Amino acid sequence: MFTEDDIIHRYTRAQALADGTLIDAGPLAREAGFRWPVALTAAAWADCVAWTDADNKRKGAIQDETGRLWDVLNMARFAAARSGGGNRILFQLVRVPVAGKATRPRLVTLALMAGPGDNGEPVMVIGTPDED
Repeated sequence: MFTEDDIIHRYTRAQALADGTLIDAGPLAREAGFRWPVALTAAAWADCVAWTDADNKRKGAIQDETGRLWDVLNMARFAAARSGGGNRILFQLVRVPVAGKATRPRLVTLALMAGPGDNGEPVMVIGTPDED
């Protein structure tokens, strides 16, 4: 359909991973049951995964990024299994928000999106519902 001469700009998954727009879920995604590579958008990571020792002190909670990522990945996998298919599945997760003063878990909606990687291979991205 298009040749390389027709493309004005291309932003690859590899570039997004390198610059932090996407964050690789790494081997934990495979351990959670995903067969394809999974990455989270920076917004989804900041809201649902990011957590430091300072956050534990500030929120009075004992959490870490690995545990929070595990929760996101498992809820995404459960939603995918229940969905019956599709390339975009909304799912919900209860997490303690890192931002603000809230110390109780709050419900958030995320989107699991399947699509082609840089070479046409299947990949998945978890992001906020308004991201694509």
